[in-house]
Amino acid sequence: MTAALHALVQISNRPCGCYIIYIDSLSVLQSLQSFHYHSHPLVFEVLDFYSRLYSRGFTVLFCWVPAHVGISGNEQADKAAKSATHFFNTSIPACDLKKHAKTNLHLKWQRQWSLETENKLYFIKPLIENWPILKNRRSDTTITRLRIGHTRATHRYLLLGEQMPMCPHCNGRMMVLHILIECQYFYAQRLRFFRTTVVTLPVLLGRNPHVQLLPFLKSIGFYSLI
Repeated sequence: MTAALHALVQISNRPCGCYIIYIDSLSVLQSLQSFHYHSHPLVFEVLDFYSRLYSRGFTVLFCWVPAHVGISGNEQADKAAKSATHFFNTSIPACDLKKHAKTNLHLKWQRQWSLETENKLYFIKPLIENWPILKNRRSDTTITRLRIGHTRATHRYLLLGEQMPMCPHCNGRMMVLHILIECQYFYAQRLRFFRTTVVTLPVLLGRNPHVQLLPFLKSIGFYSLI
């Protein structure tokens, strides 16, 4: 939209005549065509400037082109459009600033989170996004503890200053990963509830937890230890 305004300003400095402004953003043209009182302030600025040019005898047409594919001077056109933001001291609505700030914070958060490859939760949730909350609070708390890998059975020893507990069935390290996937003692239960013995943490604890996860935990006696 700023580039369109800049183009109109450039046209105003030229001899009166017929001009065409090529725009690769269909949304900009739609905004100009169907403006209303909720429209962005820049929309009104463009339309106002356009009206003033029209009253002076100018004829200005807007033409949509799908990007700049196949048009000579592609890079120059893109640079000119981006540089248009430096020519105007235009007030920006608070809602736009808020959206921009939230987007930048989210990107920064995602970059930092992408470095946490050793984090148990990262393997399950590599992208920062809102996940649905289970209606049952106890079930939601249980799933959350499993996702971060901290349960009473696996981490109680830290509070008591004891040795790390071992699996009573195979003497493996007592971890969420071991209980849900690795321990062969629960082979039959996995096959019964998950219909397969090859499961992963993202499948069991991802955005939409496996519907048979909690029944499985109850059947092996681990649910009450979480």
